[in-house]
Amino acid sequence: MDFARFRLRRCCSCSLFVAFTITGLVFAEMVGSIGINYGQIANNLPSPENVVPLLKSIGATKVKLYDADPRVLRAFANTGVEFMVGLGNEYLSKMQDPNKAQAWIKSNIQPYLPATNITCIFVGNEVLTFNDSSLTDNLLPAMQCVHTALVNLGLDKQVAVTTTHSLAVLETSYPPSAGAFRPDLAPCLKPILNFHSKTGSPFLINAYPYFAYKANPKQVSLDFVLFQPNQGLLDPSTNLHYDNMLFAQIDAVYSALASLGYNKLPVHISETGWPSKGDQDEAGATPDYAKKYNGNLIKLISQNRGTPMRPTSDLNIYVFALFNENMKPGPTSERNYGLFKPDRSPAYPLPVIATVTTTNTTVAGSTPISGVPPYPPTSSTGYLSISSANGKRNYRLLGSSSFLLPLLMELVFSKF
Repeated sequence: MDFARFRLRRCCSCSLFVAFTITGLVFAEMVGSIGINYGQIANNLPSPENVVPLLKSIGATKVKLYDADPRVLRAFANTGVEFMVGLGNEYLSKMQDPNKAQAWIKSNIQPYLPATNITCIFVGNEVLTFNDSSLTDNLLPAMQCVHTALVNLGLDKQVAVTTTHSLAVLETSYPPSAGAFRPDLAPCLKPILNFHSKTGSPFLINAYPYFAYKANPKQVSLDFVLFQPNQGLLDPSTNLHYDNMLFAQIDAVYSALASLGYNKLPVHISETGWPSKGDQDEAGATPDYAKKYNGNLIKLISQNRGTPMRPTSDLNIYVFALFNENMKPGPTSERNYGLFKPDRSPAYPLPVIATVTTTNTTVAGSTPISGVPPYPPTSSTGYLSISSANGKRNYRLLGSSSFLLPLLMELVFSKF
């Protein structure tokens, strides 16, 4: 089974003690950490000021923001919440200019530090699997210029620079120990990996076991993708046992990195989630399955449990997404990945960590610098679609069903 063909900072130790209820959600009082993707492709979302207590209520300590929205960055000042800020694909060519990169940092990042805890900038979103040579050629130079700007401003020790990848950068993902990158991407991947190694920034992957199930619900074990009890699978090369698909995907990435000599690079899951509603042909997009996937995932995050290949490594996972977003294109599922509805009510009951302490102090806004590309009012175009045909999950547009053969041969999970 090739997990890559499907769509696909720290964690404290956890002790589960007291359960309580807030806004219809079932909470567990525990020590832990959870990351959330905060997308804003909608016209009915609450103000960032009202999002602060919502994130506090679910114990989220990390946020991935798809742009540098000043309203959000101001609202989260002095909350302690870690922010990963996005610089969209549409700006990669401009960011190759060191002066524009530094101007962008001065305008969009520096004014909010240190009050807002910005720890990372991801430059571009799933660029290598967009099949756009100009974007690919611009990616590393843009990352380098943004990093150099941070160095020049004395911010590089606080803010790392990285980029996100689709799991489709893998040629092989089963068994996990045989994980390997696509050979055609090696020439551009290796310099990027070298950049990560030199700067200490993480390798980010977006991984969605949901799409494995959606592609073949009769063959893929629902329990295996939902972190439910199941027989799992055994990697024949390592004898490591996997009881869920996400961990197998993560370890396949670790193996791919090791095969190129980068076995010490940290891997973070920058997106993963499950839709609570979908079209008739979107198998599994239900509130119950979304509740099980995200609820069980959050429990795993809180348990400080690593993957079979990296049992002592922290799970750094960002759940997609905070809200349902009514203006996203594509199938119905695209608009229904949120843990919450726009009115801040839960999309479904969910056990969540609650440990964050926040205040409401804000910092002053910034004035755009001449020559710097203005940020759009909504998130980067690289984020617009998870599953639409013209979206970012290119590996589901291979034009052939031959990639399902390994699944049919290896996945007998429905028999578990």
